[in-house]
Amino acid sequence: MRYLFFLFLLMSSSFIENSYGQSVTAFEVKRGTNISHWLSQSDKRGEERERYFTEEDITKIATMGFDHIRLPVDEEQLWQENGTPNEEAFELLHKALQWCKTANIRVIVDLHILRSHHFNEGERPLWTESKEQEKFFGIWKRLSKRLHKYPNDFLAYELMNEAVAEDPDDWNKLLKKGIGVLRELEPERTIIVGSNRWQSVYTFKDLKIPTNDPNIMLSFHFYEPFIFTHYETSWTFLKDYHGGVRYPGDGITNKKLSKATISSQLRHYAKEYDKQVLREMIQMPVDKASQLGLKLYCGEFGAFSNAPKSDRLRWYKDVVSLLNEFEIGYANWDYKGDAFGLISSEGKAQKKIIEIVTEKKQ
Repeated sequence: MRYLFFLFLLMSSSFIENSYGQSVTAFEVKRGTNISHWLSQSDKRGEERERYFTEEDITKIATMGFDHIRLPVDEEQLWQENGTPNEEAFELLHKALQWCKTANIRVIVDLHILRSHHFNEGERPLWTESKEQEKFFGIWKRLSKRLHKYPNDFLAYELMNEAVAEDPDDWNKLLKKGIGVLRELEPERTIIVGSNRWQSVYTFKDLKIPTNDPNIMLSFHFYEPFIFTHYETSWTFLKDYHGGVRYPGDGITNKKLSKATISSQLRHYAKEYDKQVLREMIQMPVDKASQLGLKLYCGEFGAFSNAPKSDRLRWYKDVVSLLNEFEIGYANWDYKGDAFGLISSEGKAQKKIIEIVTEKKQ
């Protein structure tokens, strides 16, 4: 009888631990970094792609103090146009996931670019052709088949990076059906979704999310003020503006506007920016997440290397301070590269930025 009593206690204790474990082992992230230009936005293939990102990098990321990575992947990297899987790319993806498991690093697999949707391209058939939408749902079915074996507390899915639809309801309809497709396959997987038009803070008011799904996490990207964070970037409309930028302070002055050949596009930035202004911007997605009772995540933020060095550091400090103030998990853009990277393409560490983003002396 005493044996049965202790057996009952043991079983009860295990049940309690497992019950608590559901909340303790939920997908939780605090500090992360984006692994860009590897399985996304890259022409690297074969040995060059394999060497670009390795287990050694994951070890460095863990040592820096990060608890997760956001891993962008592109359709054209994972599948040929006829739908045949590129097994070499999938092998690299699974290797990265195993490296992360070993290093106790969580992962967000982000579907970054589709053949039917690129956030910086004008033609986006995803919004106009039903066959492309069905193809999008099919991509997630196939990704789920490849990735469902990984634990829910280790791996999350980001439905699509930076949706850019003319009508926000087109994105709301697509994400509703996309989430539904995934829920039939993986009811408890964390799914991350952002607002329309580059996951901007300004468009969160238009975002509609399926109700009664606690395993959805909202995500925004933060590159404000854009004229500062993307100063002289060759791929944006700012490539022709060389009038100088400051943070904190005026995003752009009237004097600078008169010198700019694209002044009409820059007038939006002719105002002062400081930490309080950034706080008011971030408050918009915070309010939406609070209204819906969902977690909030900042999947990208960063300032281009051409921005003034001291101002750039102040910007990073303010943004990280605000994300912590609002208790928002985040991933900087990005880990490796000469534009935004924590380490350069040659491996040189940006120590001061790393210290700010990780809140840890290196």
